[in-house]
Amino acid sequence: MHVQQKDLSYFRLRLQELLNSSFPEKAHDQKFIDQRSSWAANAYEGAFSSGNDIEKCNEIASYILFEGLHFSKFDTIFQVVCNEFDTLMANEELRPFALKMFRVCEPVFAKYELTDDLAYGYEFDLLYTEVTGTIAIWITENGLQ
Repeated sequence: MHVQQKDLSYFRLRLQELLNSSFPEKAHDQKFIDQRSSWAANAYEGAFSSGNDIEKCNEIASYILFEGLHFSKFDTIFQVVCNEFDTLMANEELRPFALKMFRVCEPVFAKYELTDDLAYGYEFDLLYTEVTGTIAIWITENGLQ
């Protein structure tokens, strides 16, 4: 049981790190974090008990831990802000501005099927362009403050 607890905190920390950086909208969802961490720890333990090597156990647990968390709305917004609007603000203002734009851009994402491989397809270019336009319009109407 002691080993599982250690694994649980390991998975919780890995998940929290990803959520903090790429999914700020989920970063404080303790139920989600607890559930995913628990599932990953149990999967790891089950895989290990079945005789899998550590690498395979980690692979199985990571799949469960990060399922559905490969495409990030926030990362997309942050990428647009850094690529298209970086000359308008200081580097340390980019992330806070991207966080502010999250709510502004939310309706844009509703038009797309947000699959884990969206970032690698033609639709991503359309999404990127729409997010860029939405932010540009917001800045025109509101300024950078």
